[in-house]
Amino acid sequence: MREAILEVARLMVIAAKTAPKAVGRDFVTVTILEGEAVQKLGEAMIRYGEENGIRGFIRDGKNVLDSQAVVLVGLKDAQPAGLNCGACGFERCADLVPKERREFKGPQCVMRLLDLGIALGSAVKMASLLNVDNRIMYRIGVVARREGLVSDDVVMGIPLSAWGKNIYFDRKE
Repeated sequence: MREAILEVARLMVIAAKTAPKAVGRDFVTVTILEGEAVQKLGEAMIRYGEENGIRGFIRDGKNVLDSQAVVLVGLKDAQPAGLNCGACGFERCADLVPKERREFKGPQCVMRLLDLGIALGSAVKMASLLNVDNRIMYRIGVVARREGLVSDDVVMGIPLSAWGKNIYFDRKE
């Protein structure tokens, strides 16, 4: 089962990397975690939740511990699209300078965040087509950054499992 899940994860990388990107520039990164790295991530999520009194991190960390792999999809050093659209809150793209924040580095260009969303959607669609249970989780990205598993500015995690029932839905707090 492990090898099949890892093959799906590799196909998810292709789906995310080939997803359309604004003005044809790619700042999307994709990382696969397996084995011990998945266990360390799940344990770190639970610790973070306990230390900060945030039950969602504990719940999601337990899900990660029950997962065979995790795909991380993020943005790294994303340059603004140059449209001066103002959706980021600035009049000009040149004024947008991301800074390290509590969980992620931001603000980010909305077009780049859309790129991230499309890449995430493409990745989870691939997993779903191959009947591998998954769910996009922002909390995974928060802890993956804190633990130094990735150096992305913004990152989301997609845990993967294949059990008799999808473990990522109907979850208890």
